[in-house]
Amino acid sequence: MKVAEIIKVSKYADDSFNGRIGRSESKNIEFKEMLPKNSEKYTKTVVAYANTQGGKVIFGVVDETREIVGIDEAILFQTMDSIANAVSDSCEPQIVPEIEPYTVEGKTVIVVTVAAAPSRPYYLKSKGKEKGTYIRVAGTTRLASSEKIKELEMEGEKISWDELTCVGFNVTEKAVKKLCKDMNTRRKEMQEQKGLTEKLPMVTRTNLVNWKVLKKTNDGYLASNAFALLTSEHFPFSKTQCAVFKGTDRAMFLDKREYTGPLYEQIDEALNFVLRNIRLGAKIEGLLRKESYELPVEAIREMIVNAHCHRNMRDESCVQVAIYDDRLEVTSPGGLYNGLTFEEALQGHSKLRNRAIANVFSQIGLIEAWGTGLQRIQNLAKEYRLPDVEFIEMPETFRVNLYRNPLPMQGIGQTSAEYRQNIGNILVNDGENVGDVGEKSVNAGDAKASVLRIIADNKKASASEIAKMLSVTQRTVERYIRELREEGRLVRHGSARGGYWEVKKK
Repeated sequence: MKVAEIIKVSKYADDSFNGRIGRSESKNIEFKEMLPKNSEKYTKTVVAYANTQGGKVIFGVVDETREIVGIDEAILFQTMDSIANAVSDSCEPQIVPEIEPYTVEGKTVIVVTVAAAPSRPYYLKSKGKEKGTYIRVAGTTRLASSEKIKELEMEGEKISWDELTCVGFNVTEKAVKKLCKDMNTRRKEMQEQKGLTEKLPMVTRTNLVNWKVLKKTNDGYLASNAFALLTSEHFPFSKTQCAVFKGTDRAMFLDKREYTGPLYEQIDEALNFVLRNIRLGAKIEGLLRKESYELPVEAIREMIVNAHCHRNMRDESCVQVAIYDDRLEVTSPGGLYNGLTFEEALQGHSKLRNRAIANVFSQIGLIEAWGTGLQRIQNLAKEYRLPDVEFIEMPETFRVNLYRNPLPMQGIGQTSAEYRQNIGNILVNDGENVGDVGEKSVNAGDAKASVLRIIADNKKASASEIAKMLSVTQRTVERYIRELREEGRLVRHGSARGGYWEVKKK
């Protein structure tokens, strides 16, 4: 008799358990043939479940074969009492699992169900917090690292790391004004793109305080970690590594870039990197020729935004964006947060790891609605008739794979290498593609220089025309033009429709 038969007759026969035994056994299920004499052999698993996403320990099932051998009826309730007492006496804070018997064809097993619990971290009293805190990694129970224990403590206290004071980081008037200005510009662009006429109030320093990006004191203002992330390169981990690989693995680089600075600018640069390195196709609709990328732009943006918004900021790794022959892969440091399961995330449930960052992203339109990111990526992939999106949850990372269609697009279908050759390498200098990611940091100056070169050749070039030439979004080009005008390097003469540009020398 196999364990699947338990599932069919128990109250756990739902979509989250039934039909997915292989996956559940490796992650949220542990089997014990009998009650071990040493209770630590299962209480540490109970602790691990409480600290992660919950799970079940099933007594009366052979681990290797999944065969149901059952628990002797004569000692059934005694065994259940022993389990309850061991968990109660051994775990701190107290864990109260569900302990229930299930009988299948004359054999009875005991199912101990542990929920993901809020008062983290949980640990074994006899070992103490440092040596007795366990987490679940795939199908194993492992001792939590000191860094993981700190993260669990913050989860238990409902503390968001990005809202904490960034010790030693100075709040300057220039940085505050730039952040408010950038947010106001992006909010206006968001309104225009949505066709909304309602005028949003201007973002001010007061808003930043209300959103816990700044902290007001008697002596002035203190920066939160979020403020540092949104205005500087203060944290070494706050960067986006982008790469193009030949084939379907990481054996050979074709192009590598690393972007730093304010998070929203990193997202823009990473999105543009992807657009430069995927195919741009065209099809005829009636009398019009319509161009589109092989992957949905909104899905690409959503993947990169989610990676930054929900990442573990205590992890020294950085967000990675990788393009292969068959897929776009975005990897975010940190698994799902505070007991959130993949199934819950896919259904629209959300637990915010970085509340201040998420609030700012929402205000400038990078986040449309809480908890809908994974669904949107799936839906957009279906609209493009792409292969199923792959979500990979690992112990300390979360990865999304958006697969490319194996057949080339109808129409032009240029690759990034062809694109760079055709425009005379004005955007990316291939001679710089040497060494590991992180060796050279590319900033907006390179792209703005390309905009100036294009305008120097065509003084009447529009933002949409420049965007097509550089394979970036029109909004990005408009931002570059605005910054160039502020720097005095670009002057507009005449009206928006009939005028022309003048490039000024430094």
